[in-house]
Amino acid sequence: MNLPFFIAKRYLLAKKSHNLINIITWISIIGISVGAFALIVVLSAFNGLEKVISSMNNRLAPDLQIAAVKGKTINLEAFPLGKVKNIQGVDYVIPTITEDALFRANDKQHIGQVKGVGVEYQEIDRMNEVVIGEAPLLLSDGKHNLAVPGSGVAWYLGINVYNPYSMVRVYVPKRGNASMMNLENGFNSDVLTVQSVFSTEQELDEKLVLVPFDWLSELLEYENKASNVELFLSSKADVNKIQREVKSLIGEDFVVKNQQEQQETLYKIMRSEKWAVYVILTFILILATFNVVGSLSMLMIDKRKDTEILKSMGADNHLIQKVFMNEGLLISVVGGVIGLLLGVVLVLLQQRFGFVKFGSGGNYVVDAYPVLLKVKDVLLIFATILVVGCTSAFLTVRHAMRKFQSDSSNQ
Repeated sequence: MNLPFFIAKRYLLAKKSHNLINIITWISIIGISVGAFALIVVLSAFNGLEKVISSMNNRLAPDLQIAAVKGKTINLEAFPLGKVKNIQGVDYVIPTITEDALFRANDKQHIGQVKGVGVEYQEIDRMNEVVIGEAPLLLSDGKHNLAVPGSGVAWYLGINVYNPYSMVRVYVPKRGNASMMNLENGFNSDVLTVQSVFSTEQELDEKLVLVPFDWLSELLEYENKASNVELFLSSKADVNKIQREVKSLIGEDFVVKNQQEQQETLYKIMRSEKWAVYVILTFILILATFNVVGSLSMLMIDKRKDTEILKSMGADNHLIQKVFMNEGLLISVVGGVIGLLLGVVLVLLQQRFGFVKFGSGGNYVVDAYPVLLKVKDVLLIFATILVVGCTSAFLTVRHAMRKFQSDSSNQ
């Protein structure tokens, strides 16, 4: 039997001689419960927001993106496209070209980016999911090359996809030392028909237009060159494993980025915000443990006669100290477990039923506030409670024991 733990458990459950100690003990438990509850709910809310934002951004993002370490383009004649395609788990290997461009339609103009993609884009399910309406993603109707602008670009240019004569003229800079003072001399341009519009997230919608790769390659005067090579993997593929295989195959002249690395700044901002909130709420949890300090101090005074009896029975100061440290740890653990259980139940209910809504009248991506419970967050919060609880109990008990020993020696 663990004697210090047994005594500490009796102290926690038994009625004290002063009712105020019971009240402060329960206040301590409730304070830690509230801190743990707030931590798990807030971290789960950040996880949910990150998941929603990632799903929006990643619908157009490839699973892996290959770019040259030096220079702006990749020489496709020297690049091992076939070997990369033969890697197990790789469904599509698509060279792409991305360039700044000026778009003009209906006497309106807009600056953004044009992205040339292969016809394989039309076969990828998640690409068709971003197209507004029932029409699929089309880059060619068999006779004409087609452009697929973002919904923001289409709005700025006044493009109506239901008008069969909707067109957009694309201007891209000429290579070499062409004059930039005149559109005719400084830019290459051509016209594309618009039959569909995509919508993912605002930043992309307002700047990006998808066009056929061969059409843009000719317009930019690129010959067997691409800005990037994009890899789309099967649903059950191990992204990290394939990323390592591709890196070893293509060498150090290229960089291979997964979806998070492609949008590194966005993910860093979201994670820094999440951990900043975690630190703030941890400080609140530390403040809640001051109640534990008060409860332990009063309990040690209340049980001073008990400690004298234990000493007369052979207990040393170390055992007495362990009793009250276990008491402080029990208060923290009980409060933490209660708060975590309540928080986990609330998060799971929100995930399942979505009873916390954003409100009516707004054009929201999701109806209910997104949350996502992660086991590692639960373990992190419980470990935080243990560390804070152990530290506060140790410092309180050590100080009180020294005080009692000093008083005893003076007497």
